[in-house]
Amino acid sequence: MPSSPGGLEVPLWRSIAVFRFASLAYVGVLVLRDADRYAHPLAAGGVLLLMLAWSGVTAAGYARPTGRRWPLLLADLGVVLAILLAAPWVVGPAARAAGVPAPTVVWEAGPVLAWAVSGGRRRGAVAALVVGGVDLATRERITQSWLTGAILMLLAGVVVGHVARLAVTAEERLQRAVELEAATRERERLARDIHDSVLQVLALVQRRGAQLDGEAGELARLAGEQEAALRALIGRAGGKPDEAGETPDLRALLDRYASATVAVSAPATPVPLPARVARELAAATGAALDNVARHAGGRAWVLIEDEGERVTVSVRDEGPGIPEGRLAEAAVQGRLGVAQSIRGRVAGLGGEVRIVSVPGAGTEIELSVPRCGR
Repeated sequence: MPSSPGGLEVPLWRSIAVFRFASLAYVGVLVLRDADRYAHPLAAGGVLLLMLAWSGVTAAGYARPTGRRWPLLLADLGVVLAILLAAPWVVGPAARAAGVPAPTVVWEAGPVLAWAVSGGRRRGAVAALVVGGVDLATRERITQSWLTGAILMLLAGVVVGHVARLAVTAEERLQRAVELEAATRERERLARDIHDSVLQVLALVQRRGAQLDGEAGELARLAGEQEAALRALIGRAGGKPDEAGETPDLRALLDRYASATVAVSAPATPVPLPARVARELAAATGAALDNVARHAGGRAWVLIEDEGERVTVSVRDEGPGIPEGRLAEAAVQGRLGVAQSIRGRVAGLGGEVRIVSVPGAGTEIELSVPRCGR
């Protein structure tokens, strides 16, 4: 499990240092109380000083990310095991038989916690089994209290390791979220700048030169193609639109329809909608553009308006318009493109479709849906 210099693991490593010194203070009280009962009281004082020195070494070593690696982890475990093996000689058989605690009590859990924080549950469990096994092996008889202490140490290694793993996972997810937010903001900033400058110029060139012949007309056509390509590029810059996501951006879905003959105008900021609403609204827009391609020459303008509680998409063309009664006649004939593909989809979302058509002056289809659908 990798360590991060300023991550959520840092408080855990500091807590281990605090635990070692606090437990050492408790051990010091026990040594002072029971020194006269030890077989080698001077050696007990030496062991206490060694424990103090090693607590300082580990506190300084684990404070640095480069120190939380195998050399110090193994040395930590080795030193504690050596002190554990020396404890029976320091206390002596008579004092041990009388129930005098060893000078390593509680403090011996330090490497277990360090291994757990550095490697998670499994590493913490391994260290706990090693320390607990050596501790029990040094005793002449295993009582229920000693066995309970070993089990508690094992549980501490597992629980602390699990918490450490959760902390690292949370930190990684937080870092990814921060990076994604920064990238999204930068993409939106660039999209606004491009929309306000390059795209506007290309659209102007395409509109002004569309009716011209020769090289001017060809230049207008190329400008229209580049406008469409640039809009698609902006839409893809933040990654492929996630149609399966909870709130896809409607702009990215409708940018797919942009071409040399279809201009898509959208707000500079995202237009998030529930996945079902976004897909159905995009499909209805596509059906409207299909009608434009078949009946109005293919030239169309798509406008996205985010009105807070509602979102409106307008599709306008400069075709011959729809004669009065033509839509009803088409429905009778079984041609249900407008009735089902457009009106049906929007009605299913709780929205409304408004069609304004003037013979010889084109048609505008306005699709308005509530943001949350129904």
